Amino acid sequence: MRRQRRTKVVATLGPASGDRAVIGRLFQAGADVFRINMSHTNHERMRELVASIREVEAEHNRPIGILVDLQGPKLRLGTFKDGAAEINKGQDFVLDADPAPGDATRVQLPHPEIFAAIKPGDSLLIDDGKLRLVATEVAAQRIVTQVEVGGKVSNRKGVSLPDTVIPLAALAPKDIADLEAALDAGVDWIALSFIQRPEDIAEAKKITRGRAAVMAKIEKPQAVARLSDILELADALMVARGDLGVEMPLEKVPGVQKQMTRACRRAGKPVVVATQMLESMIASPVPTRAEVSDVATAIFDGADAVMLSAESASGQYPVEAVATMNRIAEEVEDDSMYLPSVHMLQTPPERTGADAIAAAARQVAETLDLSAIVCWTVSGSTGLRMSRERPNCPIVAISPIDATGRKLSVAWGIHCVIDEDAKDQDDMVERACRLAFKERFAKAGQRVIIVAGVPLGTPGATNFMRIAYVGDGTGGE
Repeated sequence: MRRQRRTKVVATLGPASGDRAVIGRLFQAGADVFRINMSHTNHERMRELVASIREVEAEHNRPIGILVDLQGPKLRLGTFKDGAAEINKGQDFVLDADPAPGDATRVQLPHPEIFAAIKPGDSLLIDDGKLRLVATEVAAQRIVTQVEVGGKVSNRKGVSLPDTVIPLAALAPKDIADLEAALDAGVDWIALSFIQRPEDIAEAKKITRGRAAVMAKIEKPQAVARLSDILELADALMVARGDLGVEMPLEKVPGVQKQMTRACRRAGKPVVVATQMLESMIASPVPTRAEVSDVATAIFDGADAVMLSAESASGQYPVEAVATMNRIAEEVEDDSMYLPSVHMLQTPPERTGADAIAAAARQVAETLDLSAIVCWTVSGSTGLRMSRERPNCPIVAISPIDATGRKLSVAWGIHCVIDEDAKDQDDMVERACRLAFKERFAKAGQRVIIVAGVPLGTPGATNFMRIAYVGDGTGGE
């Protein structure tokens, strides 16, 4: 099944879409990667979803990526005597270590790491930013705050600290257990929530040991401040706009989105734009015009993928939401402004032979108006280098490794084919042409350019480029 677009679609699975038949319909509607949110999924259910996705993959003979999203550390208030309390603007409100139920003057904050890190003047956001407190006095087990934005607060509401770097591990015990279970199930991507620093990525990579790629969700100002260091270690980034919009002023989020998209493009790593993209489709069969424009902007900016969350997980129209995202991407990419917009962000290749070959392949393909760029890739690095170049023609990535094809399913413009490795250079060229014909990327008599690493099977050694004519499906020359 060939997509008529380059931008990929990530669909979250949930109560509305966990059935095997619905997963198949979501894939046919346009989903390239399926996200499993471990905040709402136990291990048994996660394994069932992975099995269903793999059945759909086998049925359509096309690699499908699976992204498991870890919950991350959750900071929450304690409980209240009456289940809730009303606090007013201007009053003092105390957060302390006392487990006794709270009231309108105080409540427990069961996180000693916050007491150790917070400073007077730091903000505390409660319940996704609905209430805003500012610390005025800080002691070992007591924080006196002034209420800047008041309202009703109830048991166990979440706490965010946009001004404070908390010495908290990115992987809580639940996350480590979920990560191990996901790796055992054979997922392709792990998304890390609420990271603050590059060490959080390193911690996860010690556990994954290359068994899955690591995607850093950027949803805290502390992570934005250290974006380049985080990107150096992560395999991809997600613009998690929901929590990012809670922890920093909303008007700053669009700029951060563009900053992240461009940083990933320069680094040759995928970037996923997520949260509230077609939010109204949770309850409506059609999105708002503003939502369509939001998705289109991400695609015009060159994002590798756009993601649906509740729209496909718990909404009333999951298949329609994916189909709508698919249509928006097709229409944007067919616009005369799309490729010029993407090419405006073209950056010089890294000073390596592999990057120079990828850049040269794009130039040759565009100068000669070739039908496709076919790259042989073992680790996926050749495919990602070609994706970074954003060529005008399609990219066909051939790999003998299932996991590589699944990993590349989130990357811009790559159509993955799993096939046995080539025996030699002649076999490589012949089969590249045959597969380009079979997958309908080239017709008989047209030309493709083939990119690979020689000797064959050497990860990351992109050093070979050849132009070949496509035959009638029996080989190339």
